[in-house]
Amino acid sequence: MVATVGGVGYAPIASGTVGSLVALPLLPPLAVLRGRAPIAYVALVLAIVGVAIWAADLAEDALGAKDHSYIVIDEVAGLVVAGIMIPGTWLAAVVAFVLFRVFDVVKPFPARQIDEGVEGGLGVVGDDLVAGLYAGLVTCLLLAIV
Repeated sequence: MVATVGGVGYAPIASGTVGSLVALPLLPPLAVLRGRAPIAYVALVLAIVGVAIWAADLAEDALGAKDHSYIVIDEVAGLVVAGIMIPGTWLAAVVAFVLFRVFDVVKPFPARQIDEGVEGGLGVVGDDLVAGLYAGLVTCLLLAIV
């Protein structure tokens, strides 16, 4: 249930996008937490990433496939990582969401290498963490330009 984010991963099409949509409304409130209680924010983000790696690892074994499409907790972790550096606005959250999906599909260096070369939950989640970092950085750049 954790790896599929309560069953969201069973969406018949675009399960990764649906999984990312679960994390989208978390970004503005998480930004508020970041501003008010940075230590709690860091602990929460690390907990989300840690649980994602653990759950993805177990789910790969249970589902019998590497990075099975039902596993979407990695998308949640990746988008939450994108939120580390963006402002707590809905515009920023939506831009980060779109960019995260692009980077998650394209898998720029070193995301593809992590996805293909790292086994278990870290391999499942690692490429999404990279996509999240890229999405957060590019979102900040775009918002600074606009």
